[in-house]
Amino acid sequence: MLTLDIKGTLAKVITPSHGIPDQEFSAVRSSIRRYTEEWLSEREKGQHAWSMNPYDKDAIAEVKLISDSVKSENIQTIVWIGIGGSGLGPKVLQEVFESSLTPAFLVIDTIDPTTLAAHLQLIDWKNALIVVASKSGSTLETMAAFFACYEKLKNAVKSHPENRVIAITDPEGGPLKAFANAEGMRTLSIPPNVGGRFSIFTPVGLLALGLLRGDIGQFVRGAKEMDTHCQETTLARNPAASLAAVQYLLDTRRNYPIRVIMPYGDRLHSMGRWGQQLIAESLGKSDGFNPIPVAAIGTQDQHSLLQQWMAGPRKTWHLFLREIDKPRLEMPRSLPEAFSFLGSKTFGQLLDACYEGTSQALTSAKRPHVTISLQRLDEYHLGQLFFLLMTEVVYLGKLYRIPVYGQPAVEIGKQITRGILSKGQA
Repeated sequence: MLTLDIKGTLAKVITPSHGIPDQEFSAVRSSIRRYTEEWLSEREKGQHAWSMNPYDKDAIAEVKLISDSVKSENIQTIVWIGIGGSGLGPKVLQEVFESSLTPAFLVIDTIDPTTLAAHLQLIDWKNALIVVASKSGSTLETMAAFFACYEKLKNAVKSHPENRVIAITDPEGGPLKAFANAEGMRTLSIPPNVGGRFSIFTPVGLLALGLLRGDIGQFVRGAKEMDTHCQETTLARNPAASLAAVQYLLDTRRNYPIRVIMPYGDRLHSMGRWGQQLIAESLGKSDGFNPIPVAAIGTQDQHSLLQQWMAGPRKTWHLFLREIDKPRLEMPRSLPEAFSFLGSKTFGQLLDACYEGTSQALTSAKRPHVTISLQRLDEYHLGQLFFLLMTEVVYLGKLYRIPVYGQPAVEIGKQITRGILSKGQA
């Protein structure tokens, strides 16, 4: 079970001027109880559909069947094409589970011509599988990159190239669904009532995990166990509600609007960016109070941003993500005298020391921070983490009184872009 440590936000640790006193938590406890009951009632009515994805046995079985069939096809490279939730979630899984025992897993979420041209040239298309993920089936970047990649695949695989493509999209319609059906491609469905940033327990996340030889059963087990904890009506027993309460009180009562999501460990790098999108698209709908998420990474950003976090404007609070059990890699035993304190230390110990140094430094400067610790970076704990953070957003929507689903401002930009590209067409 992952752990949530909020001590670094409390008034008794960083003083009442900068931290949260117990009476402010008391003020939201009754609201959290009511919001938990509301959430469960809304789920019974079919709302928050993403929260039921880990229980969808049919979708899980279908993904496992396709994943197993791909294993027998001698695929050496998975070319995953998607953006936003359709790219960031699989990118998290790629960073954690890709190894010498899995196919190479490349996430293409760009239309930068230099980057895309390099991918098109370097991929061994004869032994590649394309997965294209777009709920609407019309996402500009995704579909443009897909058609460029599919052209290369068709040139390399003369016999039935459509068998080397899997499309993940809306089950009922859309341009990608129509194209895939016309070409005879395999398709998987993103449920119509589940948005991209909440799609990690749909085939978007499940297929990526399966293609990376991960244990889908453990992934959804972690999610379901976290779901049980997040249904607790007592604030202290509900990790999603506790984290939401910290976020809300730091923002609205202590004027810390900027949430720095900072994993310590490269395999969680994209988890910060996934969390950034989840918060920004779900809650960035008011010019009043709402969280402003920023993704950082330890240890690198200690050396680029810690000065400002320690001594700059008091606007940021930190959400650290860390792994307890790490691969064992030791420093040499014999080192120059100036570095002898590092002798025989593991790199895991070095990383832990850097995290502790940063968190304690922030405490000494009376700057708030929270830590989520995963015992190990495996399917079970990642399933817990994803479910925790998505449930937190539900509570935040209720606390801030902001609807968390939909992203109308993003759609405006898409419409303008399409208009620019369509000028001059008959």
